[in-house]
Amino acid sequence: MKSKGILGAIVLIGIGILFGALLVSGFGLVRPGLADINIGADKPPVSLDADATSFSKAFIEVAETVTPTIVQITVVSERTDSKGWDFFFPFRDMPQEQRGSGSGIIISGDGYIITNNHVVENATKVDVGLYDKRKFSATVVGTDPLTDLAVIKIDANNLPAAYLGNSDNLKVGQWVMAIGNPLALTSTVTAGIVSAIGRGNLRLITDSYGVENFIQTDAAINPGNSGGALVDLSGAVIGVNSAIATRSGTYIGYGFAIPINLAKAVAKDLIATGKVNRGYIGIEIKDIDDALAKALGLDRPRGILVQRAIEGGAAESADIREGDIILKIDGKEVNKSNELQSYVASKTAGTTVSLIIFRDGKEIEKKVTLKAREEDKKSEPVADKGKSDPKKDTKLNTVSFEEIGLAVSNLTQREKTSYKVDNGVKIIGVKTFSIAEDQRLRDGYIIVEADKKKVNDVNELKDIFDSKRGSAVLLKVQDANGNSWFIGLEVPEK
Repeated sequence: MKSKGILGAIVLIGIGILFGALLVSGFGLVRPGLADINIGADKPPVSLDADATSFSKAFIEVAETVTPTIVQITVVSERTDSKGWDFFFPFRDMPQEQRGSGSGIIISGDGYIITNNHVVENATKVDVGLYDKRKFSATVVGTDPLTDLAVIKIDANNLPAAYLGNSDNLKVGQWVMAIGNPLALTSTVTAGIVSAIGRGNLRLITDSYGVENFIQTDAAINPGNSGGALVDLSGAVIGVNSAIATRSGTYIGYGFAIPINLAKAVAKDLIATGKVNRGYIGIEIKDIDDALAKALGLDRPRGILVQRAIEGGAAESADIREGDIILKIDGKEVNKSNELQSYVASKTAGTTVSLIIFRDGKEIEKKVTLKAREEDKKSEPVADKGKSDPKKDTKLNTVSFEEIGLAVSNLTQREKTSYKVDNGVKIIGVKTFSIAEDQRLRDGYIIVEADKKKVNDVNELKDIFDSKRGSAVLLKVQDANGNSWFIGLEVPEK
């Protein structure tokens, strides 16, 4: 029996060996090793030429070179309330949080770092993480809310400092890269183009002296990128990432950076004195649209209109007057208010700038020595000292200009006292979708001048409008708060 058992075992083993050999050798019932399988094509479908390879290499080199100059900033700050803005500062839009984060750019080997003001605003504790994973406590050297910039300092040496380029040379369509720490993802690099330059009126800085002259880019920027670098393909920092347009709290295609030329000027002042010794011209200004250009006698919309020269300010001292049009500053054309503001913001008090202005059909040059902000004495609008006709004070005569969509009435003496004016007519009706509404005229505004002439009643305004039919008329308008400005109003033929 024992011999039969051994014989059976030998037979079974033999059958197993034979069956295994057959499977491996012939029937293909067991998959061979993965090393024996060829997957994918033998070569890439496209052979990059030298230009394409060089272009790709530029991004790689910039990322490798610049990333070590970007730091991560974490802060503990006082609680703030959400503003609910569509355009928002990423850090500031974190309601009821005491911790936040952002980015910064190393601007000197001994530890000075530039970032956004809103990253360190109200901070009680600031920490910095370097690319090499070292961490430092930081002190806030100075802040400038008017440009949303700040400088902080860590106690370190031999740090890799970023190269700060020239943002004045930027062109729309130029390739750029955004480097920072979005959503707590350290050392993140994105790429895009410059979508626009000189972008203003975003209302990110609510102070009337705030400077908004942003570089717009489609390089992806998210919360945490604030204070990081926008760089060109030479590795030069040309902007400090500051804000995004969003309805969701994250990137939807539009990011904004502060031009590095402005940032450099602010950083130097903050490092030297802890504050910005910024110069001011001392004027209230307005962009010029097509109707205003026609009313001012310009061949096309260009320059910046001076709405008011502040009493005691630099402009008044240089004989700059309301109604003047600033065409150039230091030889540079300016056609948007924020372009002028940004340029002046990069200059210190005491600096003399050259203005080319358009006045009475002529271009003239004026030298203006900028003053510090505290030297600009604001004053209430001065009422016209001309005598009013008492016979007209109680008249309630009205005139409607149907083709303009505007109705006006004479001022009562009480209204003159309330508005602090001695002349003018009151707007009592503005038609929807009319020329008047397009120029943002509103009920309750006072028209104090037309065609650079004082308006005392509705009949005088009618005469002026009749004389300007088929062209445009320059109006000086004032609101109930005493704010005044110029507009151009086209007067159609009847």
